[in-house]
Amino acid sequence: MSDRHVQIGGVSLRLAQPIPTDQEWIGDREILQQLLACWLTIDPRDLPLCPRIIGPPGIGKTTLAISAARERKQALYIYQCTADTRPEDLLITPVVTEGGTIAYQASPLVTAMIEGGICLLDEGNRMNEKSWASLAPLLDHRRMIDSVVAGIQVHAHENFRCCVTMNEDASTYEVPDYILSRLQPSLKVEFPRREHELAILRYHLPFAPQEVLVLAVEFLQRAHQLNLHFSVRDGIHLLQYTLKRLAQDPLHPLSRDAVWREALMKVLGEEALDLEELARQRQRIAGEQSLPKGLGDFFFEPDDPLHPDR
Repeated sequence: MSDRHVQIGGVSLRLAQPIPTDQEWIGDREILQQLLACWLTIDPRDLPLCPRIIGPPGIGKTTLAISAARERKQALYIYQCTADTRPEDLLITPVVTEGGTIAYQASPLVTAMIEGGICLLDEGNRMNEKSWASLAPLLDHRRMIDSVVAGIQVHAHENFRCCVTMNEDASTYEVPDYILSRLQPSLKVEFPRREHELAILRYHLPFAPQEVLVLAVEFLQRAHQLNLHFSVRDGIHLLQYTLKRLAQDPLHPLSRDAVWREALMKVLGEEALDLEELARQRQRIAGEQSLPKGLGDFFFEPDDPLHPDR
């Protein structure tokens, strides 16, 4: 694709490229309808909402946003948030051209603002507060950003829409309350039901034999029942490895059960071979972490004879 540029405040910005929106949402359509409702405006004075989509990694949060953009027939831009994301990365970045001059690159977010597209801030709770602060005026009634680097303000197109995905895991930042109050409502993506999970795996791996698909679905459904966060993405990787190993040597085929066991160990770790035991271990760990601690626990081991609570 050729470079696209736009002039704002006397500054030429090179725009980012949208991503394809050819993925379908397979599963409960209620969550998709909720996201689409957030982006509606029902009066000229009304403003769209910027929801946060939460759930474990690999459950389909990004796919949900892609499908919503597809239904609205709008261009989609995705910005991958990281722990070292800077405000200028989110907004406008200066770059040195081949001729040695300074050019300005608009981020996917700013490009969506200008073009009237949709921006997904992916894994937003991996981002630090300084970066979030630069978005505060965009996420309220002002709908604008102020780029210190380029020395310009950019106001969002009336069709601009935004959402943020957030993983539920420990490797994330605490998002400031003044930002969370702007990222409303909170839409939780749940693990899919059995028939939906089977349809998702078949969609991504249409060449997989039915019996192998069912094997993966049964594993994932049992994991969901035990509150173990193995996701559809894990299932896809399990199936890919299994199918490749089964097809590797047609003259000396491996047994399906042996390959499946190998796939579990290689993709998810040996602990995935026994889901019940893994669930018990994690429950024990969670129980130990939730036990209240006295002052003595910070200075003495539990079995120390000097522990004041012994």
